[in-house]
Amino acid sequence: MNDVSLFRQYFLRALYLLVVVGLGVTVWPSVIYHEEPWELYEGVVQCMLASFSVLCLLGLRYPLQMLPLLLWELGWKSIWLIVVAVPLWINGRMDESTWATASACLIVLIFPFGIPWRYVYAHFVKKRGDRWR
Repeated sequence: MNDVSLFRQYFLRALYLLVVVGLGVTVWPSVIYHEEPWELYEGVVQCMLASFSVLCLLGLRYPLQMLPLLLWELGWKSIWLIVVAVPLWINGRMDESTWATASACLIVLIFPFGIPWRYVYAHFVKKRGDRWR
């Protein structure tokens, strides 16, 4: 039996769609049309984000099975905001580039409202894991 309401599943789909559209507008054009070779980490980041957006397409069809994607998104953005952005902001050292990244990361504030935390606890914390052998 599915213990997550249909409304919550549509909310999850909206979060996946937000990621797909956001990365589709910001990342995919540079992946498809970049003319100059990327620096190592720029290439890694762009390709990882492109892959993430493709996986989020699966979240539109399987919103509960793909929940680890949203948890990862919530995790890395929260950590970055706490570890990088907040200390710079407190010390008055935020530059324009960091402000832009922080602004983009703040969208993660809506994720906790869409994630079905009881489901996460029941299926990813409390439930027995798969056999090791």
